[in-house]
Amino acid sequence: MTGSETHPSFRLAYVPGVMPTKWVRIWNERLPDIPLDLVSVPAAAAGDLLRDGGADAGLVRLPVDRTVLSAIPLYTETTVVVIPKDHLFMAVEEVSAADLADDVVFHPLDDTLDWEHPPGRPAIERPATTADAIELVAAGVGLLVVPQSLARLHHRKDLTYRPITDTPQSSVALSWPEEKTTDLVEDFIGIVRGRTVNSTRGRSSAQAPAQPKSKRPDRKPAGDKSAAGRTAGKGAGKAGGGKGARGGSGGGPKGAKRGKPRRRP
Repeated sequence: MTGSETHPSFRLAYVPGVMPTKWVRIWNERLPDIPLDLVSVPAAAAGDLLRDGGADAGLVRLPVDRTVLSAIPLYTETTVVVIPKDHLFMAVEEVSAADLADDVVFHPLDDTLDWEHPPGRPAIERPATTADAIELVAAGVGLLVVPQSLARLHHRKDLTYRPITDTPQSSVALSWPEEKTTDLVEDFIGIVRGRTVNSTRGRSSAQAPAQPKSKRPDRKPAGDKSAAGRTAGKGAGKAGGGKGARGGSGGGPKGAKRGKPRRRP
């Protein structure tokens, strides 16, 4: 066997803003002999990477090509507007898309939001990347609307963000080629879905030692049980009828008279 066959690895792609740390930690705890290799990929290129075999699975942004790729939605992000710290929006906790009408709002070429009508005034040119748009926001040229994780990824001391309503949201999913649902993919599916090691789903759980089933107590044959019940019932009837059935406290024979017998003249 070759070295790759002896020591397989699992390649997990992830797009900017997604933090796979927790799932990677659980993988290393459960499958310490199988390395997990992280592959960073731009959101727009994630689908092609998975189709071409560049990764076994990926944490991507929806939508994906469901004719080729399977996907399990994981969570939906809050959409925020990135602003300079001296902007008027600093005075509010939340804004709406209509509030951006007078501001230049950048729409970078790698934008992950599915816009029908982007808010605000369009810039003269679209920035190539989200990182480029962040630099322009810091220069006070305009604003940027992104998923919250991207605002955190490109955090700067002179910028902040506010949640924004009436805008699209970005959903993150675990995706992989449908025809390549391997055992390792099943293992990672179990991890992101929160299955325990003893879960009945997934390859790892199948390899875990089975728990012995508790034995039900042996039952006596129906005939023996009913006979014992009849015997017990008869005994109970005699014991209970010794006093109560005779209407008195004595235990004498039925029909006995109380007091001394009368003497005949």
